[in-house]
Amino acid sequence: MVISLNRRSKIALTVALSLGLTACNDPQSKTDKTATAEAAVINTAPDKAQAIAFINDAEAKMAELSIESNRAEWIYSNFITDDTAALSAAVGEKVSAASVKFATEAAKYANVELDPINARKLNILRSALVLPAPLDPAKNTELAQISSELNGLYGKGKYCFADGKCMTQPELSSLMAESRDPVKLLEAWKGWREIAKPMRPLFQREVELANEGAKDLGYANLSELWRSQYDMKPDDFSQELDRLWGQVKPLYESLHCYVRGELNKEYGDSVAPTTGPIPAHLLGNMWAQQWGNVYDLVAPDNADPGYDVTELLAKKGYDEHKMVKQAEGFFTSLGFAPLPESFWARSLFVQPKDRDVVCHASAWDLDNLDDIRIKMCIQKTAEDFSVIHHELGHNFYQRAYKQQPFLFKNSANDGFHEAIGDTIALSITPSYLKQIGLLEEVPDASKDIGLLLKQALDKIAFLPFG
Repeated sequence: MVISLNRRSKIALTVALSLGLTACNDPQSKTDKTATAEAAVINTAPDKAQAIAFINDAEAKMAELSIESNRAEWIYSNFITDDTAALSAAVGEKVSAASVKFATEAAKYANVELDPINARKLNILRSALVLPAPLDPAKNTELAQISSELNGLYGKGKYCFADGKCMTQPELSSLMAESRDPVKLLEAWKGWREIAKPMRPLFQREVELANEGAKDLGYANLSELWRSQYDMKPDDFSQELDRLWGQVKPLYESLHCYVRGELNKEYGDSVAPTTGPIPAHLLGNMWAQQWGNVYDLVAPDNADPGYDVTELLAKKGYDEHKMVKQAEGFFTSLGFAPLPESFWARSLFVQPKDRDVVCHASAWDLDNLDDIRIKMCIQKTAEDFSVIHHELGHNFYQRAYKQQPFLFKNSANDGFHEAIGDTIALSITPSYLKQIGLLEEVPDASKDIGLLLKQALDKIAFLPFG
């Protein structure tokens, strides 16, 4: 059992001083009393067995809660109503309260020497919270309700144009990708952001509560908690991020300059100036996070690879289900087992006409074993064909670690899962498209510049956003 000298001395001094108030009537010397107090502290301090017992208990309870939470979140994301919002918030409150309780308790065992497996589990219990609620139960309830309400506002968000036509987020995203009318694009970009106005005060309060919860766990703020999950000190993580971004920044700046110039040729100075930032609504994506949808506007002469995946999907009769089935085939060709039948019965592929859903693409593992699903309102486009491969990358990764202890049923860090998904998405090359029958012939190597530009528009452009 190891206790740092400063902590032990402070505890012992506090106990000794309290005992010293009656020292004149006690025949035992002050020295003896101090020794007794220190011995009491040492004897009552947590030991290895207690720490492991706590970890096992916490892990079992969090595993049980996770299934209840996953099911509530799935129902809410697929059937957005006041009732499902209330149920989601109630379960979220339970999970948050348990997570905060276990995180706070985990801090008590911080100085206990443990084997590497239990030491890592203890650190996960302490730092894995995304939105740590304050210890105050009322504030925990408030945070759960806010999170649920924000999710609902996003999922139900629509913008109605002057002609009365209302569009959901996926429909607006399709417009952003396909339209070349800068007036229409700007209206859609601004219109989607109208849903943010009622969300702003809720989000501000969410940040306040989460920062307070992080402080209750011993962190300076939520940022420090998030940055503590990468097997390095929080500030070291920030420095490493800056270092890596510094390596890529010159390429990004060159890409930005080139795209800005090409958009200026298309739209003119009044819409796309030749200096400063690129107007976000011109980049083919609702969040300007990926620019691949404007490839046709910025591609150099003779760089066209000679095919369009969106057109190929239509030509070959791909519907939403077939797009997912083809992505599954990528993984089974590598030796992975096919997706379970429950995946096909329970996933959401098409936006329902009769209810509000959260259309943002996501991969789910509901029971920490085999009940894996995706939820997305698939558009029959090249972009969504890639996204499906990405999301199934999550699902196959989830199933690959299903035999791990519950606290290890996740990626090495919260960025690693995305790396797995993106590695798979990058495999959609001309050779792959030919192999699966979408493409007749692989383009000549002289067309590679176009393919590389397309990848840069999607991947290099994403980095500063990410």
